[in-house]
Amino acid sequence: MGPDVVSPETLTEVTRDLFMWAEAFLASLLRPWNAYQLLIALAVFLSAHVLAAVFKPRMYDWMRGLEGWPKWRMRALVVVQRRLRMVLFVSLIWLVVGLMRELTWPSRSYLLAIIANLSTAWLFIAFATRLIKNALLRGIVRYGAWIWVTLSITGLSDEAQSLLDSAAITVGETRLSLWLVIQAIVILAALLTGARLISSTTAATIRRNEDISPSMQVLAIKFLQVLLFGAAFFLGLRLVGFDLTGLAVLSGAIGVGLGFGLQKVVSNLVSGIIILLDKSIKPGDVISLGDTFGWINSLGARYVSVVTRDGKEYLIPNEDLITGQVVNWSHSNEFVRLDIYFGTAYSDDPHKVREIAIDAAKSVDRVLSFKAPVCHIVGFGDSSVDYILRFWIRDPTGGLTNIRGNVYLALWDAFHEHGISIPFPQREVKLLEGSQLATKGLSD
Repeated sequence: MGPDVVSPETLTEVTRDLFMWAEAFLASLLRPWNAYQLLIALAVFLSAHVLAAVFKPRMYDWMRGLEGWPKWRMRALVVVQRRLRMVLFVSLIWLVVGLMRELTWPSRSYLLAIIANLSTAWLFIAFATRLIKNALLRGIVRYGAWIWVTLSITGLSDEAQSLLDSAAITVGETRLSLWLVIQAIVILAALLTGARLISSTTAATIRRNEDISPSMQVLAIKFLQVLLFGAAFFLGLRLVGFDLTGLAVLSGAIGVGLGFGLQKVVSNLVSGIIILLDKSIKPGDVISLGDTFGWINSLGARYVSVVTRDGKEYLIPNEDLITGQVVNWSHSNEFVRLDIYFGTAYSDDPHKVREIAIDAAKSVDRVLSFKAPVCHIVGFGDSSVDYILRFWIRDPTGGLTNIRGNVYLALWDAFHEHGISIPFPQREVKLLEGSQLATKGLSD
């Protein structure tokens, strides 16, 4: 890689043309009518400044009273209010140009027309670049566009392009000039901004469509984003004349890197696509994975965000959800059956215990009545008759531990009311005939 050979004659010629234009422009300002036009433009600017100082606060108060307007309209009004002086200046300068063309020779409004064209182009660029969210990129595009339209309107675009194109380096067979870099930045910024606008608008439309499941909405939005941004990137490279055949070697190198060093990343990406396609989990589902129990907050390209009831957010790799055993409490339906175990004394009637337990479970709010609770004996323990109480809920998002606790509390109250005892382990010690209980040291 080395600098491209540029003839000194070319640089000298371009530089001479720029100085000659600057000298001619400064000389033209000394002409009487050009000086008058500059004074008229200054008077128009001062008028716009005074009018903006008067109307800006009133416009602000009017905007504060607006209700029910869409956000994009309010944002547009904010942009106009902040640049009200420039808007007024453009309107007044064109009015003055129109009047002077009717009242005097066109040459006597030539400089005013240039100022009107420049101010109009600058105002349009200021409004258009507001669509770019990145502040650094917005500044580069805005000032670059201002410089370029200024050179174009003043007739210096060819000289400036020649000067920028002369500053170049060669990379193999590719010639990379400063002019090409500027073109690439502007074109790519415009295309990527357009892709972002189309993507955000389409994503909002997809999210409002209730016929599409949440998982398919996420898949469609991500596919659309990859397609739009990829197309904008490659189209921008083609428009600036970049040879895309060289990307074949780069893609091969990337493939080798993926095969060796990025296996987990690729596995998570593929697993994420599979999850979206088979709809095994979706935002809002309640899942259990190992010791983690929570709600699916979002599906990412590499991980799934799970929020637990204590506010912790777990970022679980997609691969773990594909290869591991996941309990989805709300996959096919919202109904969930819960089991709790308890025991009562042998002296209590088991028929009565079962009835009391079922009635106690029914008294809890979240327990479903049309899926009636059931209670069964599951064994005879050392100190109690063991039971299982099964009941159904339909809102696992409301929590499982709390509903179990409420049912246990209802059982406690019901057993206490009906005299049902909950035993605890007891041991009986017997001394065989002829044995002695050693008490040595106990009385000391």
